[in-house]
Amino acid sequence: MSLPLLSRFPRLLACALVVGLAAISSAATSRPPNIVILLADDQGWGDLGATGNTQLRTPSIDSLARDGATLDRFYVCPVCSPTRAEMLTGRYHPRGGVRGTSAGQERLNLDERTLPEAFKAAGYATGAFGKWHNGSQWPYHPNARGIDEYYGFTSGHWGEYFNPPLEHNGQRVRGKGFLADDITSHAIAFIEKNQQQPFFCYIPYNIPHSPFAVPDEFWQRFKSKPITQRGVEGSEENLEITRCVLAMTENLDYNVGRVLRRLDELKLADNTIVIYFSDNGPNTFRWNGGMKGKKATTDEGGVRVPFFIRWPGRIKPASTVREIAGAIDLLPTLTTLAGISRVGTKPLDGKDISPLLFGGGGAWPDRMIFSHQNGNVSVRNTGYRLDSRGSLYDMVADPGQQRDIAAERPEVAARLSQAVTAWRKDVLGSTDEAPAAAGPAKGKNKAKAAKIGGLPPDDRPYPVGYTEFPMSPLPARDGLPHGGIQRSASAPNSSYFVNWSKADDSITWDIEVHTTGNYDVAIDYTCPLPDAGSTIELSFNGQKLAGKVTPGWDPPLYTNQDTIPRPAAESKMKEFHLLNLGTMRLDKGRGLLTLRAPQIVGKTVMDMRQVTLTLRK
Repeated sequence: MSLPLLSRFPRLLACALVVGLAAISSAATSRPPNIVILLADDQGWGDLGATGNTQLRTPSIDSLARDGATLDRFYVCPVCSPTRAEMLTGRYHPRGGVRGTSAGQERLNLDERTLPEAFKAAGYATGAFGKWHNGSQWPYHPNARGIDEYYGFTSGHWGEYFNPPLEHNGQRVRGKGFLADDITSHAIAFIEKNQQQPFFCYIPYNIPHSPFAVPDEFWQRFKSKPITQRGVEGSEENLEITRCVLAMTENLDYNVGRVLRRLDELKLADNTIVIYFSDNGPNTFRWNGGMKGKKATTDEGGVRVPFFIRWPGRIKPASTVREIAGAIDLLPTLTTLAGISRVGTKPLDGKDISPLLFGGGGAWPDRMIFSHQNGNVSVRNTGYRLDSRGSLYDMVADPGQQRDIAAERPEVAARLSQAVTAWRKDVLGSTDEAPAAAGPAKGKNKAKAAKIGGLPPDDRPYPVGYTEFPMSPLPARDGLPHGGIQRSASAPNSSYFVNWSKADDSITWDIEVHTTGNYDVAIDYTCPLPDAGSTIELSFNGQKLAGKVTPGWDPPLYTNQDTIPRPAAESKMKEFHLLNLGTMRLDKGRGLLTLRAPQIVGKTVMDMRQVTLTLRK
């Protein structure tokens, strides 16, 4: 390794103390390790062959367990964006302002420093391909959080899995084929481009998250297959969805295999740390090793996920780490393994678990990992879980949480209960028990300030107008409807606004303009041909821009994308047309961006998916 490169990685010697003399020799003669993080979306612990599922084939993912280490008790959050925030920062998600999965609640505070920022500062090429889910507008965007190359979607739930609308470094693009396949192709291209330098490649997949859709060659293997391993909930399991999830998981394994094979072909595998895990428990009731709970719960089944890490020649093949660990541990652990420094100075909640990966570290102290969802908090230590209702379970003797032993072990219950109270005060700023999650209030964007899940009010506007990233998307999920306007479904992610028929209807976004200037305004819309021609007006702090909704554009809803029909809570998608409304001057400052229709010529104004403001240079 050259002296200039060595000076950029001052922790290599410290890391070598952990990995032993063999690692010292290797580190002295090779470049720092590449990092590949493969993140499944809504995949349960029991959805893989390596964890005991006999109904599917996952040889590529299973190979990571065979060739590396399994973290047997690895914990994430009950839902998607909080897990991503904890992985990125090494800190519990409420500390970084992440309190939900949509409508702005998924954004990671701008004063938090991230894992890719650390690798970028150390000279790595950094790329992310897939579902970001921690903010869409700059400077929440991945390109502002340490990612050089980004391709995918910044939302959480995405409604289109075949040839979907995506973005590439802030530019609109159209994906090719099945989304998971497309994400993988771009990740592999990034690896190929940067094979001569250290790289950090983050691949957050979108499956097996709903909508339940998969290429037909994968579905045909499962469409008539009996389901022999059942979830403990029995009749609540939808067997058709289970079949589709298994098919989607086999597609995921196919794509993981593509990445692993390319690393082998480029002779990069031996110097690449590969991690595979999921962001929360299973999104439906299905076999999960007998654990209690699923996605969105703080029970074991909602937060324990598969985790495999491979580093040939460093981490012993087929090894198992029994101590508990979690997403909060990835930042301190990966920076140590790579011999680089973290960026930022905020205290971490996670621990460097690299000694456990190498079979060392001596007696590992017991610890507690807390799980939070909408004010519900449970805590796990090595032997016990105290659930959000105060019930205590022996997780060694009773991994399915069947028998509450709080009365039998009052000292353990009291100690864990006190820890939860202290955690609430420290992380949530309150010792209150779980309140109901607050949804958007009617009428004002200040509704975002409502107390959500025990967290303080959220009053963050959506930022607009940075010269280094001129495009500012304002999707429907971030806006509020007024009057008769409604969302296309109850889930804000990947939704659009419908039922716009009156002059006093409007849509608002609470924005803050960073740069005074002229902005090109574009709107993603559909409109029945007979209704085309309504006048719409966009206004902000006294400034206005008007135009006509024309031409008419009324495509049918997609009917051939889903393998399993999606529920009413998820929007049925269609192809939106781009309406270039014109150029509008916006002055720096905060206010409500308001879209209304003073003149309506037909039964409806339009269906609207997104307003995009692009700062002119």
